[in-house]
Amino acid sequence: MSPLVKRLLVLVVVVALVFCFFLFELDAYLSLSELKHSREALAAFIDLHPLGSAAVYLLIYIAVTGLSLPGAVPVSLAGGALFGLWQGVVLASLGSTTGAALACLVARYLLRDWVQSRFGPRLKRIDSGLEREGALYLFTLRLIPIFPFFLINLAMGLTRIPLWTFVWVSWMGMLPATFVFVNAGKELGRLDSVAGILSPSILLSFALLGLFPLAARRLLGWYRRSRGHGQI
Repeated sequence: MSPLVKRLLVLVVVVALVFCFFLFELDAYLSLSELKHSREALAAFIDLHPLGSAAVYLLIYIAVTGLSLPGAVPVSLAGGALFGLWQGVVLASLGSTTGAALACLVARYLLRDWVQSRFGPRLKRIDSGLEREGALYLFTLRLIPIFPFFLINLAMGLTRIPLWTFVWVSWMGMLPATFVFVNAGKELGRLDSVAGILSPSILLSFALLGLFPLAARRLLGWYRRSRGHGQI
């Protein structure tokens, strides 16, 4: 089988998976309301099948991020609600990084023309930033949500950045936000009533979600000024 035929087959599979996701409205299952509704049943299943449940969660996360589907945030919150903080962070971090690498590869080898035509103007800014500052620019994009998560994955597929560099820089840049989202999910998973929303721990989690991009931007701005790169 020729490389071209293999690429076409992979492309057909990717398109079919995305089509089925929306056709069967699977996005309805990747929501906060669904998580709260089915949390107890899912937790009971996880108690009976811990390894299998972790594997399924990981595959779902990889599929959502790898296919650039909506639902990455609820899946991250589900990691904390169902697996706890540290196991949730490990699973969510591994899933998001692996999925991002797959999305990058899909854009690089299968969807180059479509991504270029669909997101051309925004890609120019990412291209110029990567040429100017290299991996540090990718790290900045991961820390600060200047562009959507899926767009960064697709855009990097059109650059010459090595895949391994993309993987480890993305992992480091996404880890703090992953921790915050999973921690928020852990607190959401403990809610028994509306009054629980006002608990100090969950308020702190959402405060961190709001303050993290600002803090990251200030830190990177200080670092760049110290290196003579100017403002972000």
